[in-house]
Amino acid sequence: MRESPFLRGSKKPRRLVIAHRGARSLAPENTLAAGEAALALRADLWEFDVEVTRDGELILLHDETLSRTTDALTRYPDRSPWRAADFTWDEIRALDAGSWFLREDPFGTLASGDVPQDRRERLAGERIPSLQEALSWTQESGLGANVELKGNRASAGASNGGHRPVERAVAIVRELRMESRVLVSSFDHAMIRRLKMMAPEIAGALLFHNLPADPRAALDAAKADAVALKLPAFEREAARALEEAGFGVYVWTANGPEDLERLAAEPFLAGIITDWPQRLLKILGRAH
Repeated sequence: MRESPFLRGSKKPRRLVIAHRGARSLAPENTLAAGEAALALRADLWEFDVEVTRDGELILLHDETLSRTTDALTRYPDRSPWRAADFTWDEIRALDAGSWFLREDPFGTLASGDVPQDRRERLAGERIPSLQEALSWTQESGLGANVELKGNRASAGASNGGHRPVERAVAIVRELRMESRVLVSSFDHAMIRRLKMMAPEIAGALLFHNLPADPRAALDAAKADAVALKLPAFEREAARALEEAGFGVYVWTANGPEDLERLAAEPFLAGIITDWPQRLLKILGRAH
């Protein structure tokens, strides 16, 4: 089995283009359509978020609730506040997770014509995929995946079939033999510690809104391989020190052309997470 390039101490790639929640400026976030858009652009990885259903299925969803990106409010009008943890996988897989994108045009890419008409017609009725489905598609596509586990918010107090999120995610990655193509990240650093205890061959990253005074201590405590920083927290000297210590350094979510230009030139970044991979690929001379 090929060793993961995301592991601490491995030879790090430079400035990977990571499509945030898929290429979500071009398709509904956290759906296979967003992954397909990232693939068509030739991004290196797609990043997606993972929540847990009432019956323990891991699904792609950023919010704790289903209300923003699905038709749960009209399909299940009496189930407020529509927390994913209160619904079964069978109930969630029936939801429409694409029409909201067509209705709201959140990035203006429908109005601008950046999303062709034939692709728009396929977005209505797009479904929330399970982690199993998303990683199976990723394996076939050749993309890599940055899997963000959303902590235990959804599974806390829920009947999740005995499957904790980390354990289930590890089982899926191993089943698909994707250890070298997956980077697992979380704000819940205990989840990354658990990941590394169970599966040291799978890379884990700690997410931070702000860089702590001693990031090495946090990374060492979790046995993490990488750090992913919110854009304002990125500091070149801190990134240099972490890279020299063998950690991968990633930044999220960079979208503006000036930010992307600046980060594309940073020598100590392993990857940039962006809603606009098409912009970053053009800056890097990799657009097609």
